[in-house]
Order: sequence, then structure tokens, then C-alpha cells
Amino acid sequence: MKSIQISTDIVPIAEFKTHASAILDNVKSNHQSIIITKNGKAAGVVISPEKFDRWVERDNFIHSLKQGLKDSESVSVNPTPS
Repeated sequence: MKSIQISTDIVPIAEFKTHASAILDNVKSNHQSIIITKNGKAAGVVISPEKFDRWVERDNFIHSLKQGLKDSESVSVNPTPS
């Protein structure tokens, strides 16, 4: 993952409102996230649709792994008597 560039990746909300179309085009083409600030504090993040899809897939995969581990731990193992 590319590191955040303060000069280009942090945008005040007023600038985002004024240049939303160009900023969104840049996010989509460069797959770089943009942090939107309001009153000098982070208020939101804009990511490309492709990056969002990858994060959702990864989150679903991790959730499935955790569920599988939980399920396997809840199965009691009864050894066959000798």
C-alpha cells in the first residue's frame, strides 16, 4: 500500500466540494485514497471502487476463516476406546 502524501492526499472538505469530480477521477485512476478533513480533522476517506471491493473480499475471507476456526474448536473430539 502506498503511503499517504500530505500535500496531495489530505483535502479540506471545501476543496473537495469544489473539485469533487476531478478528485474522484484521480482516486479512480491512481487507486490512491484521499482523506477529507472538516475543521482540520479527518472526517472521511474516499477510496477507489476496486480498492473497496478488495477490502470487502478480504474482510469476508477473514470472517470465513474465523468462523471456520470457531466451528472447528466447538467440535468435540471423542477418541475411540481401545
